[in-house]
Order: sequence, then structure tokens, then C-alpha cells
Amino acid sequence: MKYVDEFRNPEKAQALTKEIAKLSQQIDKHLKIMEVCGGHTHSIFKYGIEEILPKNIELIHGPGCPVCVMPKGRIDDAIALCQNPNVIFTTFGDAMRVPGSKTSLLQAKAQGADIRMVYSPLDSLKIAKENPNKEIVFFGLGFETTAPSTAFTILQAAAENITNFSLFANHVLVIPALQALLENPDLQLDGFVGPGHVSMVIGTEPYEFIAQKYHKPIVVSGFEPLDIFQSIWMLLKQIVENRCEVENQYNRLVEKSGNQNAIQAMNQVFTPREKFAWRGLGEIPNSGFQIRKEYAQFDAEAKFHLPNLTVPDHKACQCGEILKGVVKPWECKVFGTACTPENPIGACMVSSEGACAAYYKYGRLSTMAKKATKQTKEPISL
Repeated sequence: MKYVDEFRNPEKAQALTKEIAKLSQQIDKHLKIMEVCGGHTHSIFKYGIEEILPKNIELIHGPGCPVCVMPKGRIDDAIALCQNPNVIFTTFGDAMRVPGSKTSLLQAKAQGADIRMVYSPLDSLKIAKENPNKEIVFFGLGFETTAPSTAFTILQAAAENITNFSLFANHVLVIPALQALLENPDLQLDGFVGPGHVSMVIGTEPYEFIAQKYHKPIVVSGFEPLDIFQSIWMLLKQIVENRCEVENQYNRLVEKSGNQNAIQAMNQVFTPREKFAWRGLGEIPNSGFQIRKEYAQFDAEAKFHLPNLTVPDHKACQCGEILKGVVKPWECKVFGTACTPENPIGACMVSSEGACAAYYKYGRLSTMAKKATKQTKEPISL
């Protein structure tokens, strides 16, 4: 297809991999490069990119899946909302199967809760107009990629005075998460493949602290195979030349200053929370959005009483360590056995952007072979 095939050209991919191999030979250490976005993780496995890279380059899969980083307590709050008989709860489909402490939204729907999947928060606004005697709550989640559309919906609801619509706000911010990762002494990274979709909104300027304060290179990347190969080549070139800069491979869509209309809408409707709990990363200051007081009438947390409890993850699940890049999915004891896409224990397996789901879908045979080898050498006590 035009505009797609040109980014999947085998000859260009081979040329890039040869250049990557040449650069890797000039580096006398094992490199750890984190791709922040779950979309990159899936592309890497779908196209076999990790298998082609030189052995001294290891890709670490970061916390760029907004469903995966949602703690169980927030899922439980969402389920509490949908169990209110006067509420129609609307959500994107990828949140339906994420397990809470006892059940999921999909199971709550099967038990009679009025939960509807939507493609846009504006769909929720339409449902609110069609059901004036019901309270419509939209499950707002995602990074800065989806937050602008939610903000514009709140502004539309205010303009039309739609009082039976509210938002359960769970939008998270990528910059505080990256800073938390860089402050983690257990995670030694040599560079980042920066998120393309988020950067379309916020631009590349917010990443400058990574190069200036932490002296790590970062390249904002597109999602096609050649995008990722070129981004890795750009990172290696920086490392070889002893540079630490913010570079933009995805310049066909990402601008340095981002999308100012989207940023303005987010700033008008949202303000950073004092802290937000991320699955696997814990509480990170200023890392989540909450609705400003001016729009409190659309804040579900102000309208409804929520449990707001902290719920620990399943003891056997290593989702938290996977999100931090400390372990690989296939190193988790329950990966591919007790935890599968059909029966997920952790959120990394349930989401279409989760690292475990990517491993399972595209690399299950090879990774399970690795797991079996490791278990043979190091027996696991259950």
C-alpha cells in the first residue's frame, strides 16, 4: 500500500541492519535500549526486529501501555461506578478485560452492569444526550495521546451544558514516568526509543532533560520497521560519537513544539495530580491528570463515592518488574501457562499494547523454549 510499503522495504531494512552492525562493533559494551511505547514493542516482535539486531543490543520494553500501568485499585473504582444502577459506564475496549482485585469490567458487564464500548469520548457525550435520566461516566485513560480528545469532550459538554456526563480521569503523563525510570538504580539504560504518538501531542522539547540531566540519547520514532531500525541506528551513532541529544526520526508527523491546540485544551481542563500510583512503578509525583475545579461538575470522583483502595498485584505476576524493564515477560513464572491472553493474571498480558501479549502473540515458541531451558537449569519452587 502506498505510504506503508515504503517503510517496510526489505532492501532498505538490510542496509540499515548492516550499518547498525558496523556501529555496534565500535561499542565495547552490552547496550540496553528502552522502547517506551507498547506500539513499538508490538512492531518489534511482529517484524522480528529484535532477532535481527546484533547480540550486544538488548531492547527493554518500557511502561508505555496505559492499560498495563493502571493499578488494580483504579480498576476496582471503575467497577464500583458501573455497578451503580443509575450509571451507564463507557470505555475503550482494551480496558474491558483488565483484571481488578475480584473481577473485570467484562465480567461486570456479563453480570448486568450497563457498560458500553466506545471509540471516542464524544460517543459517550452522544449517549448522555440520548439518556438524560442516566449518569454517563467515561473511563478516561491513556497518555497524552488520548487526553486531548477527552479534554475537548469536557469542553463540549460544558458548552452544551450536558450535566449527566462525567469523566473518571486516569490519564497519565510520560515525562514523570521516564524520570522515575531514570532515577531507578536497578535499571541501567543506554538510550531511549521515544514514543511517537505521545510526541505528536507534546513535541520533542519535553525530552531535553533526558539528554541534559541524565546524559542519555533519545530518538522519537515512528512505528514501521524502517522507522525503528533507523531510530536504533541514530541512537548507536550518538553513542559512538559520544553525543547525548534528542533527535526526531518521526519528523513526518512530530514537530518540536507539538500540537499547541491539543496542549492548550489539556491545560485548560486538566491539572497534574499531586501523585498517581502506577502498576509496577509505584506512586509518581505529578504523573496523572485530574479535572480542574472549574470543571468539577464533570468529575466522576467528585460526583460519586469510590472505594479508592490500594490493591496489591497477584503474587505470582511480575507485571511490575516487566513494566520497569527489569525482567523479560518469558522470565515470569506464570507467562504462557497460568497467564495467557484468554486468562490474564496481569495487565501486561491483557492489553493489545502489553509486552507480555506481544511476546505471547509473536514470539511465544522461541520465548517458551528459553523459559523451558531456564527452568531446567534453575527449578522453580511454587
